[in-house]
Amino acid sequence: MELYLLRYFLAVVETGSFTKAAQACLITQPTLSAGIRRLEEQMGVGLFVRNNKRVFLTAAGSRFLPRAKAILHEVNMATAELAETETDAVIRLGVLQTIPASLVAGWLRDFLVDHADVRFDLYDGTEQELLNRLDERGIDYALSIRRVADDTAMPLFEEGYRLVLPRNHPLSGQAVIDGEALANENMIVRTRCEVLSETSRHFTDRNVRPPLVYRTPQDERALSMVGAGVGITVMPDSYSADDIAGVPLAGFTPRRTIGLFRPRYGLSERTRLAGEAFSTFLCKRFLS
Repeated sequence: MELYLLRYFLAVVETGSFTKAAQACLITQPTLSAGIRRLEEQMGVGLFVRNNKRVFLTAAGSRFLPRAKAILHEVNMATAELAETETDAVIRLGVLQTIPASLVAGWLRDFLVDHADVRFDLYDGTEQELLNRLDERGIDYALSIRRVADDTAMPLFEEGYRLVLPRNHPLSGQAVIDGEALANENMIVRTRCEVLSETSRHFTDRNVRPPLVYRTPQDERALSMVGAGVGITVMPDSYSADDIAGVPLAGFTPRRTIGLFRPRYGLSERTRLAGEAFSTFLCKRFLS
């Protein structure tokens, strides 16, 4: 059984969609579908029930899921042990896709000034994808949304969400914007946004259905399109650019806490020390 087939399987489970799973695996949907069929043929059972909107695990698929995770967990453990022979300490860091790249790049740049012997292997992902990678030992640490207070994640900062518009937009100078004022505004949809359903409900509750002109999983691209005047969108407060303005949306109050998720297993001594140094660096930056 090829390991890539297990990764395809877990990607479908994580995303609930063959299309999204193919995007996450950086392959075409026909390639992923063919891989899942091959895995099902090898297993001799169907693993998914498919419908027009979402795919679900069969009973056999549900039984196979923990085994698939365990297999990849062991492979990742072996990879981590081999990495101990490298000269540099390696931190495998998962990064939530909706955290601005400029923020993460700044943190890593400043940390590496005093820790040039540390190397980061970076992995982008959704909140659930990163949690699964942590469970499977595919990553050591993760920067993601902290939903509950526990010892596995250190809170770094909290923020809300704003409507972002071109800086020269007629509404950009207002202190707050009512959803009803946006009925005829072109809207950009950030498909990986963790409050996408809340945003949609905010407008439908007000009987407002702005034209949807662009859908993208890439937040930096969405921000650039806003600056270019293509449309407007809702983004976390931490996103900024010279050519955009952020204005609170009246009655829209979701917030998120970004935290550093720590390992759920033992690390090699060198990686453990590097990870502790990184945790201390972020703690001083945000909590001191």
